[in-house]
Amino acid sequence: MGMNGDEAVAYATKQVNPDVVAAYPITPQTIIVERFSEYVADGEVDTEFVAVESEHSALSSCVGASAAGARAFTATAANGLALMWEITYIASGMRLPIVMAVANRALSGPLNIHSDHGDSMGARDSGWIQIYCENSQEVYDACIEAWRIAEHSDVLLPVMVCLDGFSLSHTMENVSTLPDEVVKEFVGERKFITVRGHAGETELRLNPEVPLSMGPVDLQDYYFEHKLQQVEAMRHALKAIPEVDAEYAKITGREYGMMHPYRMEDANVALLGLGSTMGTVRFVVDELRDGGVKAGLIDLRVYRPFPEKDLIETLGDTSVLGVLDKTPIFGSPGGPLYEDVKSTFYEQVDRPLVADYIHGLGGRDASPQLLRGIFEDLIEVQKKGEVIRKVSFMGVRE
Repeated sequence: MGMNGDEAVAYATKQVNPDVVAAYPITPQTIIVERFSEYVADGEVDTEFVAVESEHSALSSCVGASAAGARAFTATAANGLALMWEITYIASGMRLPIVMAVANRALSGPLNIHSDHGDSMGARDSGWIQIYCENSQEVYDACIEAWRIAEHSDVLLPVMVCLDGFSLSHTMENVSTLPDEVVKEFVGERKFITVRGHAGETELRLNPEVPLSMGPVDLQDYYFEHKLQQVEAMRHALKAIPEVDAEYAKITGREYGMMHPYRMEDANVALLGLGSTMGTVRFVVDELRDGGVKAGLIDLRVYRPFPEKDLIETLGDTSVLGVLDKTPIFGSPGGPLYEDVKSTFYEQVDRPLVADYIHGLGGRDASPQLLRGIFEDLIEVQKKGEVIRKVSFMGVRE
């Protein structure tokens, strides 16, 4: 089917047929909920569509629905995600398997409606699993897999599926879809773990027949332990995500894993990044290989939880690694992805030389020429044996 990234989200969600979708429109996400509302109006889904007055209310509605046992979905971008900030932590802390699509967009101000990763990266520590997509096919597949990942009994965490605004959200591509019945069988019914409350054993959901409290006041007595449970759930997700991927690959032939390495077997220099930019990097890597440069790339699909062991194994003997960050952290030594990569390799004896390249802010183009320039810089790092400039801002006027 020919569809843009937003339509891929809506179509996959239609096939899942969640119980509740609560949403508020914001560019470049709006097409998702517009298209889904059409499915509701046409009777193609049984979903209760809640048109709320703000993004804060959208996620709050999803929290209530999910706590009651429903499957709940929402979508947002940029300032909309920022308005949800308070509730993102609540959804994760209550262990609610909500799925949310984020059409990545720069945060204001100044006002900008185009894509960078400032919005979702700001929420990287809120306890949500984060999946970043390179193309609309990945968007479609991730929006199906996300439910199985979120509802996995060892995980029970909400999931963000991130797609770059406009470059994916509004660009039409060929997307291979599954029959509705195949998606329905793969996703299955939501299962609940059993807990013991003051009224006895019950499923972990609100039930007036066996009442329990969810999200109560949690002071010094248990708060610490509950945060540790979220930490452990993220660790469990490192195992659960590949399991779901492997099962999905059996019905689609498309296997994803935590990251997509490309021509890394003998690479001397490589770029690691997230999202749609990595498609252009793939083109540049092929050009450089044709010119005799042993270049490679690692497209990091799952950013939270951060797959440290997989990254170390994938990089192998590659001695120089460039990190593509699509947002800065103000006042920090580097971008968010760069800091996670540096931390990952800090205790490795044969750690690579790592440089950070911040690019694409506010939707500025990351052209093949710009990316070739980054590889040229990495080759110089390899020759000199040291990183001269740890953080570079690429494609910016000075």
